[in-house]
Amino acid sequence: MAKLPAATLQETLIQMLDYEQLTNCMRCGFCLPACPTFKETGVEAESPRGRISLMKAAVDGIMEPGISFEDQMNHCLGCRACEPACPADVKYGQLIEQARDAIETHTKQHRWWIRGVRKLVFKELFPSQQRMQLLGTGLHFYKKSGIQKVVRKTGVVNLFSKHLSDMEKILPDASGKGIVEQLGTYIPAKGEKIATVGMFRGCLMDVLFTETNIKTVKLLSEAGFDVVIPETQNCCGALHAHSGESDQAKALAKNNIRAFQEAGVDYIVSNAGGCGAILVEYDHLLHEEPEWKEASAWFAARVKDISTILVEQGRPLQFVETQTGEASTRITYQDSCHLRNVMKGSNPSRQLLKDVGNAAYIEMMDAGSCCGSAGIYNVTQPDMANQILEHKMENVNATGAQYLVTSNPGCLLQMKLGIDKHGQAGRMEAVHIADFLYDRVVKH
Repeated sequence: MAKLPAATLQETLIQMLDYEQLTNCMRCGFCLPACPTFKETGVEAESPRGRISLMKAAVDGIMEPGISFEDQMNHCLGCRACEPACPADVKYGQLIEQARDAIETHTKQHRWWIRGVRKLVFKELFPSQQRMQLLGTGLHFYKKSGIQKVVRKTGVVNLFSKHLSDMEKILPDASGKGIVEQLGTYIPAKGEKIATVGMFRGCLMDVLFTETNIKTVKLLSEAGFDVVIPETQNCCGALHAHSGESDQAKALAKNNIRAFQEAGVDYIVSNAGGCGAILVEYDHLLHEEPEWKEASAWFAARVKDISTILVEQGRPLQFVETQTGEASTRITYQDSCHLRNVMKGSNPSRQLLKDVGNAAYIEMMDAGSCCGSAGIYNVTQPDMANQILEHKMENVNATGAQYLVTSNPGCLLQMKLGIDKHGQAGRMEAVHIADFLYDRVVKH
């Protein structure tokens, strides 16, 4: 039976929150040292245990959830580092998304223009690959036409917040032509075929990091995979799910499931940790819809990160040999939170990097801690994001690496920002792992 609309946030929380998960929390505190916001503030409410306590208090009627409750739920990065640390296996990521979904239904914080922007972004822009490509064309024109130089020279960029002006500095080279337009929808394996994989191209990935997508596909081909890129796929829905737009996230998930099932692939490959984390949980996202149970389970079971499938299924990559006496390239790796904590894929990336010839791999201290990107967190919560980034850069700088490698576009941009802020440009470069590997692999 369909649930009736609730009149208050408390009633909506009662309907949406998984009470069994709320009561599973033993309040042991193992999550505290894993939580970035708690580490920065030391405030109990800024921890997973604290936020779960607030949720339960609201559901139990002990407190009336108001603006401070909403703020605390939104302060969470959603990195899910607490989940591997939890001995009770509390599904915190599911709880925070349920809470945000309830808040979005009743929020009083959004002004009219914010509601307009949310509608434009979540309902009109991200679900449409054509509109995303128009965005890419616009950004490409902005950078290549000279407008960007004029904007910086005249100081127009400084009219925005300092954080947004800083982000503008590290804007990547966008493209209005995605991977399908440049490579087509089918790329055969080099040599003997191992399996057929479907490439999840993403929405922002396909316009801001088109070259990374292209190199991802070519790496898969080199490793023995036929690659299919379904044209009808769309945004993964991660930003929607994390921002309380669960209905839209479910609609996007259903379309992706149909697209890849029709393609008849053996695996579905993602090169963005944030996308992969929701793709691998489509079965949970659609768990209340029995008619999608089998299809969503089929999809979720086939999702693999690019590094994982290369290591576990692919033909070993051959890397270019280096000249005797050539100085080793120092590289370090920054984990994508969602790849590490949800997809459990941190080791394959490191293994591949260690296989690269003449490369000295330096393990960064606390490499698995969040960099502060967290989807659009660095835009909505810039102060906390910058605070987290500063501590991350202390560890980055200590490695003395020439290349800072990561596996997620948001992390990549955040690390580029950190390198720029710390005056490391020219001495250190942040790169996606697919780009780093492809540039050094022997092509057949």
